Amino acid sequence: MTPTNGTTAPAVKGATTNGSTQPLLNVQGLKMHFPITRGIIFQRQVGAIKAVDGLDFTMFKGETLGLVGESGCGKSTTGRAILQLYRPTDGHVLFEGVDITQTKGEDLRKMRRRMQMIFQDPYASLNPRMTVGSIIGEPLEVHNIGSSKKERQERVQELLKTVGLNPYFVNRYPHEFSGGQRQRIGVARALAVNPAFIVCDEPISALDVSIQAQIINLLEELQDELGLTYL
Repeated sequence: MTPTNGTTAPAVKGATTNGSTQPLLNVQGLKMHFPITRGIIFQRQVGAIKAVDGLDFTMFKGETLGLVGESGCGKSTTGRAILQLYRPTDGHVLFEGVDITQTKGEDLRKMRRRMQMIFQDPYASLNPRMTVGSIIGEPLEVHNIGSSKKERQERVQELLKTVGLNPYFVNRYPHEFSGGQRQRIGVARALAVNPAFIVCDEPISALDVSIQAQIINLLEELQDELGLTYL
């Protein structure tokens, strides 16, 4: 995917209303190439799949940017590369003025509190062996948020309320919920660490049409309430 081949058409919401002069996110020349290798014992690279090849865009706080393209053009790869789930082949990702492509270890872990992701498939993105409370509460434990177990439990219940679910669902498992409810759990997990930026990887494409509007409305309400920025 390249920004000049017609496969991407960014649509920006709120670009002239937030009044901010410092971009929240600045992507410069982003490239993500996956090597093609041959050989069983002695593997050698014979080529590369250029999933993303020189992408540039800027986002300000409170904006929504839609990255549009046909299936397989690199949209999901772009989101994962921005969050450093994939380490980009080349380019720079400046988040709040910091080039996170050069950030590692504890510094990168701290940056992850500011950036989260809502995955496309609400069935595959939730661990079936974990309760809803454990799924939403895991980011709180990873980032040492909350001074006690009770405080974290209260935060989880608050998040469930925020996304329109009963707070008493904390001890239930993902298989007990519908697709729309599972995606709400995914949204709650993304919100747990109070991020500023969320990558929404086609968060409604796997849902019934009747449920899609509910999730879109939820995301818009959360954006207005929390000042979130969405890709």
